[in-house]
Amino acid sequence: MKTTFSIIKADVGGWPGHASVHPDLKEIANKRLSDAVKSKTLKDFHVTNCGDDLELIMTHTNGVDSKEVHTLSWDTFLEATERARDLGLYGAGQDILSDAFSGNIRGMGPGIAEMEFQERKAEPIVAFMMDKTEPGAFNFPIFKIFADPFNTAGLIIDPSIHDGFVFEVWDIQEHKHVFMKTPEEMYDLLALIGAKSRFVIKRVFPKKSSKLPADEAVAVISTEKLFQIAGEYVGKDDPAGVVRAQSGLPALGEVLEGFALGHLVSGWMRGSHNGPLMPVSVEQARCTRFDGPPRVIALGFQCKNGKLTQPVDLFDDPAFDRTRVEAQHITDYMRRHGPFEPHRLPMQDMEYTTLPKVITKLGDRFKKMK
Repeated sequence: MKTTFSIIKADVGGWPGHASVHPDLKEIANKRLSDAVKSKTLKDFHVTNCGDDLELIMTHTNGVDSKEVHTLSWDTFLEATERARDLGLYGAGQDILSDAFSGNIRGMGPGIAEMEFQERKAEPIVAFMMDKTEPGAFNFPIFKIFADPFNTAGLIIDPSIHDGFVFEVWDIQEHKHVFMKTPEEMYDLLALIGAKSRFVIKRVFPKKSSKLPADEAVAVISTEKLFQIAGEYVGKDDPAGVVRAQSGLPALGEVLEGFALGHLVSGWMRGSHNGPLMPVSVEQARCTRFDGPPRVIALGFQCKNGKLTQPVDLFDDPAFDRTRVEAQHITDYMRRHGPFEPHRLPMQDMEYTTLPKVITKLGDRFKKMK
């Protein structure tokens, strides 16, 4: 029997503003998911938050896109939304974009990262959750983890991963996808994923030469783009990702090393600014300064027969202190640009903000130059 590891997340109300998640909402989620374990819909679960996103981490044997698991998540978000409204929380139900739920949560607003796999003898899994940024924020670290030998020494010295991996890349504008092999197609891959607002890494697979099944993903990223679903700006994309580690895959330390730079990502205030991605503990995953800077948390689990160990808060470590300090320096530098690019996103990425309304208002005042 294969295990399915699912992260399904949504912003159903900020406390206060866009900073965090109220304890009542997490209590609702814990109660519903606990009942689901008793009814055997789930094998195990963990509830947490990154910024103002309620994160449901679940294991089960229903496979990806399970109607039972998606319905459970949807109903949990709806109940949490009602409580958020009772409390007067900000943006209650922000990620609930439709009430026409039909058994699959995709395209409804929440983000989903799910993978199904045959458990190995030891199965380390890392759940990454981000706030105030976009799915393309994962492009840089996922590439580093699975394709960059300067990050992942095993690509050179471990025979089990020396042949590389296969990346599934989504074109989220044209709704197409392509599979690309590394290292042989590395330059072509970089040509795409460097444009992170359009081309996003969705999954990573082992090669057929690997000891792992080639059809079982070893990394999955949520790729729901709220502004494309709703047709207007309704919130951040706030992605989540799942990465398996060790035994024919990058080691845990190589997985975490991919986040050691504090690289620039898009999102931050009103989803309209570039800033550093700061790896933080769950305790520090509160987006405050200018609604940020963007945050990422990492919870590490061992999974056995679908049961999860207590999570380890992997970025709660002084080894990442310098990354955090540098991210603060970058924050200072970027903020000093105010409304100027490159702190503010380029025009093509501002389409769903109030900027087009400003252009429309001034439309008649623009005259052709002679």
